Amino acid sequence: MHEQATASKGSVTLVESVMSTIRHRIAARSLTPGTRLPSIRAFARTMQVSKSTVVEAYERLAAEGIIRSRPGSGFYAAGPLAPLSLAEIGPRLDRAVDPLWVSRQSLEAGDGVLKPGCGWLPASWMPEAGLRRALRTMARGDDVTLTDYGTPLGLPPLRHLLARRMAEHGIEASPDQIMLTESGTQAIDLLCRFLLEPGDTVLVDDPCYFNFHALLRAHRANVIGVPYTPSGPDIELFGQALLEHRPRLYITNSALHNPTGAILSPVVAHRLLKLADQSDLTIIEDDIFADFEHTPAPRLAAFDGLGRVVHIGSFSKTLSASVRCGFIAAPRDWMEGLTDLKIATSFGGGRLASELVLTLLKDGSYRKHVDLLRTRLSRAMAETSIRLKAIGITPWIDQPAGMFLWCSLPEDVDAAEMARRALSANVVLAPGNAFSLSQTASRFLRFNVAQSADERIFRTLEEAMSR
Repeated sequence: MHEQATASKGSVTLVESVMSTIRHRIAARSLTPGTRLPSIRAFARTMQVSKSTVVEAYERLAAEGIIRSRPGSGFYAAGPLAPLSLAEIGPRLDRAVDPLWVSRQSLEAGDGVLKPGCGWLPASWMPEAGLRRALRTMARGDDVTLTDYGTPLGLPPLRHLLARRMAEHGIEASPDQIMLTESGTQAIDLLCRFLLEPGDTVLVDDPCYFNFHALLRAHRANVIGVPYTPSGPDIELFGQALLEHRPRLYITNSALHNPTGAILSPVVAHRLLKLADQSDLTIIEDDIFADFEHTPAPRLAAFDGLGRVVHIGSFSKTLSASVRCGFIAAPRDWMEGLTDLKIATSFGGGRLASELVLTLLKDGSYRKHVDLLRTRLSRAMAETSIRLKAIGITPWIDQPAGMFLWCSLPEDVDAAEMARRALSANVVLAPGNAFSLSQTASRFLRFNVAQSADERIFRTLEEAMSR
C-alpha cells in the first residue's frame, strides 16, 4: 500500500495531508507541547491511509522539529506552542473568500480604492460637524472625563439613555442590566468568554456576518450553520441542529440581517424562542443596524424579556467607527460575572468615547442625522438595485432597508473569481462564501449601497463577469 503515500488528493499527497492535519491540530491547541500523538495504527485508520503513509508523515514532521520521537513510547508534539493562527483554524478557504482577507482589503484600502464590499458608510455620510462640536464641548469639560478610567459597567447617564431607547423596541432593560463595551465585536467577544468553553457548539445563520466565523474560531468553538430565509432561519433545520448538536449559543441579527437584509418575522421569532427554551439555548441578538430601520422589526429580546436572549449594539455604523462604543443588555444575574470579566480583559471602560456618544445623543442632532441616513440609504438602495439588475445581478430581496443588498450572479459566474479580478481594478467586493459556513454561496455578492455610487464599480463588475 506504499503507493498511497504518493497518490494525490488534488495537488496534495496523502503524506502532506497527514502532515497538514497534525499542523492544524497544533495550531488549534488540540495538540499542545508534550501531548502524545495518535499511534501510527490508530491515525492510519482515522485518516484512511496506510501505516507507511503515517510513518513517513511523522518522520518528516520530526525532521522539521514539529513533533519528537521517543523510542518505545511514540511521537509527541514539540514545544514551544506556536502562536495562534486563525487561518489554520477551521476550513482552509481560498484567500479571496476568507473573512479576514475581505476585512483587511477594506480596512487597508487607500483613497483610490472603491469598496462596495465593505460594511460601513462613507465618511461623508457621517455627522462630522456634530462630532467636532461634541469634541470641543468635551475639551472644555471636566478633566476627569479626559484622563480617568470609566466604571466597569460604563457611564451611568448613557446606560439610562440606552435603556429608554431599547424600550422603544419593547425591550425592558434597567440601566444595571446594561454594560458599555468598546464595540459590538467586543460585546460578542466578552459574551463568548463568559459563556463558552473550547469545543462548545454555536449556531450561526448561513449566510451570516463573516466576522462571527472568525471570532468563534478564535474561541475554539464548533460552529454550525443553519440556512437563512427571507423571514429568518429555517425553523425545521434549526430544530434538527438543536437535536443533533446541542449548541450552547445562537448568534443572529433579528432586524436588518447581515448580509441578506432580511427581517425576522414574528411567527418565526416565536417558534425560535420556543425551541430555544426547550433546548436551554442562549441567543445573542446583534442589533447593530437598528437605527437604519424604517419600521421596527420584532426583537427576540422583547419577546423573551432578556431571559435567555442577550441584546447587543453599537454606534460604529451610525456615528463613527473611530469612536468605539457598544453595549450589552443581559440578564441581571449575569452582570457581576460580566463585570469581573471586563475588568480582567480591558480594566476600565472607554470613558471618552461614551461621553462623546452621550453628548451627540442628547443634543437632538442624532435623530435628524439617522432620519437623513434612512432617506439617503433608500435612494441608494433603489439606484443600486436598478444598476445591478441591468447587468444581470439579481437582489435576493428587492430593496430591503439598511445598507446591504445580497445578490445572485448569473449561472457559471463565481463570486470569488470576480473578487480577484475586481481587486486588480481597485474594487473590493465581498464574495458570498465569506459569509457562508457551508460554502454554498459561491454565486452571491454582498453590496453596500452607500459605497456603490461610482460608475467604475459597475464597469468593473461587467468586465469581471465577461471574462
